[in-house]
Amino acid sequence: MAAESGKIDPMHQFEVAPIGSGFDLGGQEIMFTNSALWMAVAAILLAVFMIGGMKRQLVPGRWQAAVEGFTNFIAGMTTQSIGSEGRKYTPYVFSLFMFILFCNLVGMLPLGVFGLHPFTATSHLAVTGVLALLSFSIVLIVGFWKHGLHFFSLFVPQGTPKVMLPLIVPIEFFSFMIRPFSLALRLFVAMTAGHLLLKVLSSFVISGFNADTLWLGSIVSVLSFTLMIGITALELLVAGIQAYVFALLTSLYINDAVNLH
Repeated sequence: MAAESGKIDPMHQFEVAPIGSGFDLGGQEIMFTNSALWMAVAAILLAVFMIGGMKRQLVPGRWQAAVEGFTNFIAGMTTQSIGSEGRKYTPYVFSLFMFILFCNLVGMLPLGVFGLHPFTATSHLAVTGVLALLSFSIVLIVGFWKHGLHFFSLFVPQGTPKVMLPLIVPIEFFSFMIRPFSLALRLFVAMTAGHLLLKVLSSFVISGFNADTLWLGSIVSVLSFTLMIGITALELLVAGIQAYVFALLTSLYINDAVNLH
């Protein structure tokens, strides 16, 4: 956690570390890492949340109401974004939203006081990149399955003068191909920046109490800790917003593949 100088290393929290020994697969060593562990924890917690809230009670309890609330929210979003065919893609978008949300929230759990440090999987570009490529692949599959080669008309906006096509088509194609990168980077940057800020503030708290001038150090520590509380609340909000933005953009991209323009 700390560097050799005794100072807190804010980047240490993002280090992917192997857990146990790996095994060889086709000449490649496969390791189970802390990132995989906490993604599994998020998936298990999500499964428990869904199973516990799927009771068909006449008067729904809070747990069932929460699950139904999330389900109706995503179903409404996909229907609004895609149209009547949106319900076909609701299960995927819902799974994507909930998994990202739980990964974000698991990384915020205050387990460090027990010596257990949670890992935010969505703070790694490899994880967000795979999720973005999965969504982008679905867009391509749906687009070519539904429209065939006519899918390429997506790069030709309606009403575009023919003389402008050599300029517009490459721009539209580039903006389309950049979508998975923007999806992955947006989530990765948002989660990484927040956790870095919290770690830096925590170093101020510790350094303040260890300062030679106790009264001045105490002021710095108290102010930093107060700011940490506010940033933590903001990070919880960002965790939900980023999951929503990822799911919403995925719905909009699927809409382009379903309805073209």
